[in-house]
Amino acid sequence: MVAKKSTTTKAVVTKNKRNVTASAVPQHIGLVKNDPYLEPYENAIRGRHDHAVWKIGQLTNNGKRTLSDFASGADYFGLHKMKRGWVFREWAPNATDIYLVGDFNDWKESDKYRAKRIEGTGNWELKLPEKAMKHGDLYKMHVYWNGGHGERIPAWAQRVVQDDNTKIFSAQVWNPEPYEWKKKTFRPKKDPLLIYECHIGMAQDAEKVGTYTEFKENVLPRIIKDGYNCIQIMAIQEHPYYGSFGYHVSSFFAASSRFGTPEELKSLIDTAHQHGIAVIMDIVHSHAVKNEVEGLGNLAGDPNQYFYPGDRHEHPAWDSLCFDYGKDDVIHFLLSNCKYWLQEYHFDGFRFDGVTSMLYYSHGLGEAFTNYGDYFNGHEDDNAICYLTLANKLIHEVNKNAITIAEEVSGMPGLAAKFEDGGIGFDYRMAMNIPDYWIKTIKEKRDEDWKPSSILWEVKNRRPDEKTISYCESHDQALVGDKTIIFRLIDADMYWHFKKGDENEMVHRGIALHKMIRLVTIGAINGGYLNFMGNEFGHPEWIDFPREGNGWSYKYARRQWNLVDNHDLCYHWLGDFDREMLEVVKSEKKFNETPVQEIWHNDGDQVLAFSRGDLIFVFNFSPTRSFTDYGFLVPQGCYNVVLNTDAKKFGGNGFADDSVEHFTTGDPLYDEQHKGWLKLYIPARSAVVLRKKKQ
Repeated sequence: MVAKKSTTTKAVVTKNKRNVTASAVPQHIGLVKNDPYLEPYENAIRGRHDHAVWKIGQLTNNGKRTLSDFASGADYFGLHKMKRGWVFREWAPNATDIYLVGDFNDWKESDKYRAKRIEGTGNWELKLPEKAMKHGDLYKMHVYWNGGHGERIPAWAQRVVQDDNTKIFSAQVWNPEPYEWKKKTFRPKKDPLLIYECHIGMAQDAEKVGTYTEFKENVLPRIIKDGYNCIQIMAIQEHPYYGSFGYHVSSFFAASSRFGTPEELKSLIDTAHQHGIAVIMDIVHSHAVKNEVEGLGNLAGDPNQYFYPGDRHEHPAWDSLCFDYGKDDVIHFLLSNCKYWLQEYHFDGFRFDGVTSMLYYSHGLGEAFTNYGDYFNGHEDDNAICYLTLANKLIHEVNKNAITIAEEVSGMPGLAAKFEDGGIGFDYRMAMNIPDYWIKTIKEKRDEDWKPSSILWEVKNRRPDEKTISYCESHDQALVGDKTIIFRLIDADMYWHFKKGDENEMVHRGIALHKMIRLVTIGAINGGYLNFMGNEFGHPEWIDFPREGNGWSYKYARRQWNLVDNHDLCYHWLGDFDREMLEVVKSEKKFNETPVQEIWHNDGDQVLAFSRGDLIFVFNFSPTRSFTDYGFLVPQGCYNVVLNTDAKKFGGNGFADDSVEHFTTGDPLYDEQHKGWLKLYIPARSAVVLRKKKQ
């Protein structure tokens, strides 16, 4: 399970008839072999790796069991229906007494529902006859400790509901007929991974909280038609405050009941799988909500049961609590959580939220991260790094085809590198530099100053040994206080000039650049591409969840699909382009394995060209200058246009005739290289993708 360190011996050298043998030296770990600039930090990299190896050995009894065996807490803790009755267990080492109260005993304590501490442990257990409770009953714990007591929801509860009137949360006995999976096995398509980021509650057009079933029936068909092969669902783990976007989690094993039942979520995932679409979950293990009654904040009189003590207890920016990744019981809780969602709900993996916050004692706040020394200067949380490494090992042990993605902004080397190479083991990391670059460019640069060399460098800016998920904007750029790309480009004119025939210059500019920004970003991916729901067609408004400041309105916590469905408006042009853009990328086999080969850039002309396999991407970012017979040196042959941002069907001017076949012109200087000149007409603010015709 754990690779041994290898050594290499320098070759025997014969010199003056004498054999001189160099001494054996340790071979560089993979991260350092791939990036020699990491050599000064090799001891730190090896130390992190060895720490994880040691911890795996400890948790698996040196390989006598697997990590998956260790991470089976959800099968033991919580409430479970057995062949004869019920069993309830909870980890609460500081408790002196625990009672279950609920609908089944009029919410009153009694000896019948009093748990017992399992001798020599911090675990509590209660066994009950079958008639002691029934499916649908609400319940909680009454927990006592020295000097106090409190009402709590069990930490391992797998079903938590909120009363519509009182808004109080309770655990719920959940024992329906087991869900029958129609698609029992599923393997995600990953070349490339095309992610549709979504939020169940705000996915409907109506001003309300949407459901799993409504999403399955109304939104999933759109995703299938649009050509995405993966959905990333936010806000699944139960959270008390809807407006937290799901990032202040209280019940880590409970799928949010505000969207429906566990079976309805399973049906959504099952249906997606039947259509070839993977489903990954936005998992929050970086922090937890501070709530005590609903959450883990003070489960049994010890506020540090799950969380770091002292100055590291609370997150200074998020008003939340920070897990203590140095405790085996906490690692058990979190690893079991990963396994639970994979096995119980058939999720295909996770996007881990807030990884930067986990990696550093400072949570990455106020740090610039300008050189490699910033990642290895002793301010890293080795416990958290070890946990993330173990989580990746476990997830891929449970499902070898699983997908893991790190949301991480500091650029920690090795985050998405293989464990065997000294990496943390994520499959992908979010390319968070790209949306920041587009925002900065749109805000601060005149269109005439956009430089193709800078654009290509930014969308390709990644470590060669790590795959990334590239994106122009995610939910982060759509939240209140920020702006989506389309709104930055067009602003209020979206409300007044987005009807066909009534577009002004601002709208024409925004539509053109929206398409070009997306095309150059997806054209340079090395792993996957992500879009937040609605952004593909230029959803016009920010996201603002119901809160006191807006009168608890759902007006801005929804997606207005009616806009893209209305062909009298301009939105469908962007949506149609997005769909065909994905088809072009998917049409090139093994797209991720084809290198991004720059053909040409000229910052003066604002022209860029690069190839991916048989595809050639050409961009003219100039706002005013069109070029006739602009030449590029490419492999000889015939090229056909497969996508043009300037096509009329995408809201463009249609200046070029895309039915024309483009033949290269020979050049004696390049005949031996089998290259010739491809000459194109490229209008201002447009991009075109061509494919080399098979001979």
